Amino acid sequence: MQLRSRLTGLCITDIQVGRSDIIREGGQTIDWYRGSRVRSIGRQGKSVIIEMEKSSQGRYLIAELGMTGLLLLPRAIVKHPQHVHAVITFEERPDYTLRYWNPRRFGRLSLVDGGGLERYVARRFGWDPLVISQDDFVQLMHRYRRRLKPLLMHQQTIAGIGNIYANEILFRAAIHPNAVASRLRTATAERLHRTMQEVLREAIQSGGSSVKDFLSPDGEEGRYKERHLVYAKENRPCHNRCGSLIRRLQSERSSFYCPTCQKNRRSP
Repeated sequence: MQLRSRLTGLCITDIQVGRSDIIREGGQTIDWYRGSRVRSIGRQGKSVIIEMEKSSQGRYLIAELGMTGLLLLPRAIVKHPQHVHAVITFEERPDYTLRYWNPRRFGRLSLVDGGGLERYVARRFGWDPLVISQDDFVQLMHRYRRRLKPLLMHQQTIAGIGNIYANEILFRAAIHPNAVASRLRTATAERLHRTMQEVLREAIQSGGSSVKDFLSPDGEEGRYKERHLVYAKENRPCHNRCGSLIRRLQSERSSFYCPTCQKNRRSP
């Protein structure tokens, strides 16, 4: 993670907030963060969690990225700077900033202690898709009589899978987006688990998928979009050379699938 290597150990001099409603909770504690030091940076679903330390006490800054949010270092150039809603500066590098950019404001910032972090995670996130075991994943799938693609994207069930990756995972696993999770055969659910982790690891190594405004903290575009096999490929030949064209589900604007490779069988 670029943020971890660049910011760990730095001391915060200031947090400037452009609009008060961008802080979901803990706004009254913002003064504590001035003079605190970045101890660690991690991820939970689509949120970045920054651990701070000051006078042997610890608190956390949680940045919800949601669909459109970004955390950006100075090198990154944004198209619409008016959507930078918070700026963090550091003592060791006065010219160095961390910006929270979120044009649609689906996410917020939260300033919490350890108990607040536990409650935040328990309330918002399900299993980490890169950590969940195969057995736990199979049991999870068989628990829900829901369409598979929305289930994969439901953050309280599995945290961190967005629309692009749900499309790519299901195509590579050869499962229709509307397949019912509880009806998956065990072998199919196991294949889905392997494919999910493979796709997500590939995407992380490639810096994500730069579709629309996505950038890494350094301002670089993600390269995983070059590996998309199905997302936004409507009416193009299937990558598997099965002879079919990629289709878009009529009920969902951004769900793509191959009608031959991803048949909607009762029990795939």
